[in-house]
Amino acid sequence: METLSYNIKIYATPEKVWEVLWTPESYQAWTKFFACDSTMTTDWKVGGKTYFGDGKGNGMISTIESIDEPKEIVFKHLGMIENGKEDLESEAVKSWAGALEKYMLFDFNGETQLHVEVDIQPEHAEFMNKGFDQGLAMVKHLAEK
Repeated sequence: METLSYNIKIYATPEKVWEVLWTPESYQAWTKFFACDSTMTTDWKVGGKTYFGDGKGNGMISTIESIDEPKEIVFKHLGMIENGKEDLESEAVKSWAGALEKYMLFDFNGETQLHVEVDIQPEHAEFMNKGFDQGLAMVKHLAEK
């Protein structure tokens, strides 16, 4: 497992950036670079369930490890959903279960530094780099509108 980091300066408040990150419509706009019909369903509770989907019955099962809106959220990935079925036990899932995905927003007088860290298996680095490079540019665009 390795950790990738991304940073982007956004000329908007942390509250506005948070809204762009997690409101369903804007979430779909910036995560389309990972899967064109990306969705996120969550109860917004630490230890609760969060589902990241691709619109085709596949995705990830996660939980919120910690949340301090609008400064930070940490997701802990627990398993996969394939063809609508949850998998928390397979050897493939166990090889990466527990991976974290962190979003940290730092306020500099109405200008926000968005820092993202994501734990991944090395073979997914290129896909993640491309997705986050394009996705965070979209977050910036939407937040600065």
